[in-house]
Amino acid sequence: MHRPAPPLATEARQEARDLERGLKDRHIQLIAIGGAIGVGLFLGSAKAIHKAGPALLVSYAIAGLAVFFIMRALGELLVHRPVSGAFASYAEAYIGPFAGFTTGWTYWFTWVVTAMAELTAIGVYVHYWFPDVPQWVPPLISLVLLTGVNLIAVKLFGELEFWFAIIKVVTIVAMLLIGLAILMFGVTDLGPTASVSNLWSHGGFAPVGLVGVVLTLQIACFAYTGIELIGVTAGEAENPEKVLPHATNSITYRILLFYIGALAIIMSLLPWDQLSPDASPFVQVFERIGIPAAATIINLVVITAAASSCNSGIFSTGRMLYALAQRGQAPAFLGEVNARHVPAKGIVFSSICMLVGVILNYLVPEDVFTYVTSVGTVGAVWTWAVIMWSHMRYRKAVARGEARAVSFRMPGGTAASVFVLGFLGLVIVFLGMDAGTRVALYVAPVWFGLLGLLYVMSGGPKDGHKAPAAARS
Repeated sequence: MHRPAPPLATEARQEARDLERGLKDRHIQLIAIGGAIGVGLFLGSAKAIHKAGPALLVSYAIAGLAVFFIMRALGELLVHRPVSGAFASYAEAYIGPFAGFTTGWTYWFTWVVTAMAELTAIGVYVHYWFPDVPQWVPPLISLVLLTGVNLIAVKLFGELEFWFAIIKVVTIVAMLLIGLAILMFGVTDLGPTASVSNLWSHGGFAPVGLVGVVLTLQIACFAYTGIELIGVTAGEAENPEKVLPHATNSITYRILLFYIGALAIIMSLLPWDQLSPDASPFVQVFERIGIPAAATIINLVVITAAASSCNSGIFSTGRMLYALAQRGQAPAFLGEVNARHVPAKGIVFSSICMLVGVILNYLVPEDVFTYVTSVGTVGAVWTWAVIMWSHMRYRKAVARGEARAVSFRMPGGTAASVFVLGFLGLVIVFLGMDAGTRVALYVAPVWFGLLGLLYVMSGGPKDGHKAPAAARS
C-alpha cells in the first residue's frame, strides 16, 4: 500500500545514513557526459546530417538552449535538497504523489530499455572482431561484469564510468583538434577541399529547408538525454553544495561543444552530401584523413559508449528504485542497502529486467521491441518537463516562505520555464511527423495508463497531499 512520502529533508537524512557520498566532482561531470554522449553521436548522427544538412546545427543549438535551462533548474533543486530520487522526489514534493510515482517508474523503465538496446549493440559490434561468438554472449558477460561493479561500491562505479567517458571525450577532442588543423593548415588528403564554406556551399546552409530542422529537432533533443543523470548522483555526491553547481554548469557547456563542435567540424571537412547516412561520420572522416584502422577505433569507442550507457543505467535504476521504495511507491525490499551502502537489491532487480529484455530482443520480432523502447523517448520528455514544472512550483513555494531559497538559481525565471515546456510540447508533436518515431505516441498512453492503474491498486496516498508541506525543509 502507498504511504505518504517523507519530506525532502527527512528523505535526505535517510540517504545520509544509507548511502555513501563517494562521488567526486570529476566523477559526476564524466558520468553526465558519458550518459549524454553515446552511440547516437558516433553512429546515428549520419542519418540526422542526411535529413537536415548543415542546418542540423540549428536543431542542436535550439535543443541545447532548452537543455541549458533544464540543467540549471535541476541544479537549483539539487542544491536545495540533494537526494537520489532527484526529479521524482521533487515531483512528489512540489506537484503531487502521482507525479512522483509516475516520474520515478518512467525514468526507471527508460533506463532499463536503454540498457537493453545498448547490451544488444555490444553483441552486434563485438561480431566485428569475433564473428563466431554467439551474439548473446557479449551482452551477458557485460551485464554480469557491470552489475558486479555496481554492487561493490559507488566509488568503483564512478571510476569505471570516468574512464569510459574519457575514451569518448578523447575521441571527440581528437576530431576537433585534427579537424581544426586541417582547416587552418590544409594538411592531409582532405586539406585541399576542407573549408568552413562547405557548411553553406552545397545547396545552402539549409538544403532541405525548415522541414529538415523540424524533423531533426527531436533527434537533437534526445541526443542530449542522459545529461540529467547528474540528478541521480546527488545523494552520493561528495560536498554536493559545491560539486553540483560546478558540474551542472560545466557539463552543459561541454556537451554543447562536443555535439555542435564535432558536427560542425565533420561537415566542414566533408560536405554533408558526401557523407553516407549508413556509416559513422567519424569513420568516414578518419578514413579520408588517412588514419589506419579508423573503423576499428570507432568500433571500440562505440562498444565503450554502449557499456558506459549500460553502466549508467544500472546505477540510475538501482537508485531510483531505492528512492521509490523509501517513499512507499515500490516494494520495501528494493529500498534496502548492503554493507557497502549500495542499494544491491534494486540493482539486481533492474539487471534481471535488462537481461529479460535482451532475451526478448532475440525471441520477438524487431518491431515489437521497438514499441517497448519507444517509451524511453517519451520518458525523456516527461522527465525534463517534470523538472521544469517542479522548479516552477518550488519557486512559488520559496516566494510564500515555504521552501528555502538557494544562491544557485536558474536564469530567465518563468519565461525560461515556459520556453522549455513549449519546446518539449513541440517535440512531442514532431514525433508524430516521422513514421519511425510515431509509435512512441501510441505506446506512451498505454504505459501511463498502466502506471495509473498500478497507482490506484496500491491504494494511492492515504492522506491529502500538500506539496509545500512535503517540500518544506
